Amino acid sequence: MEDEIERAVMRVIETMRENPGEQLTIDDLARVAMFSKFHFSRIFRRLTGVPPGRFLSAIRLQEAKTLLLSTPLCVADVCTQVGYSAVGTFSTRFKHSVGVAPTRYRRDRGAGMRAPAREDAAAAGAVIRGALLAPPDEPPGLVCVGLFPDPVPEGWPVRSVVVRSSGAYTLDRVPPGSWYLVAHSLVRHDPAPGRGEPDSALLCVRGPVTVRPGVARTVDLPLRPRRVFDPPVLPAVFDARPADEAMDLVAS
Repeated sequence: MEDEIERAVMRVIETMRENPGEQLTIDDLARVAMFSKFHFSRIFRRLTGVPPGRFLSAIRLQEAKTLLLSTPLCVADVCTQVGYSAVGTFSTRFKHSVGVAPTRYRRDRGAGMRAPAREDAAAAGAVIRGALLAPPDEPPGLVCVGLFPDPVPEGWPVRSVVVRSSGAYTLDRVPPGSWYLVAHSLVRHDPAPGRGEPDSALLCVRGPVTVRPGVARTVDLPLRPRRVFDPPVLPAVFDARPADEAMDLVAS
């Protein structure tokens, strides 16, 4: 039964990826899965960690990122291609999830973007550190570690650092609170529209991690290959950077 459920959810995700501009409803997706919409919503969230609507929104915005970098389409046309009817709504949602407006993302080629300084982070003295544990058969690469208030990262992280996948990381000046650590490999790629993120990317999400003022926490991050059930990782801080700039950001 579990295999049947996984195959059903995979069919739905494939349908989302192939039709990012279509106005797919929960009823439409449930029919693809061949389950009632109530049962479908439950199993989809169990396997992916997010509701179907949020997963579809992430796929649309990931497709928009690809279109902005790989086509000459204007922002209004990209908006239409990924299922938005209003440019203003699209631009607002894009900036909220990616961290920058579509025009800046295109201008900067989606690369080399650093999170802006935050006053709340600068005033805090807590530290989170640990080791990145990459699969033994993976060659060393660069990984961005970001701190977010939600297990599905959106916008700019509270703190972030780029490190080697076989090394250690340190996030200092972390504000008190409950946070999620998201590590994602910086894969240099030029995906064609409709392909989304590369399957070779590595990912780890850990949390919630409670941070108290002045207290150091140790949290190791076991990286694993991305799965089809993982929502797209949208923040621009996780996008591949030019090799020379990325090396400047690697923690010593």
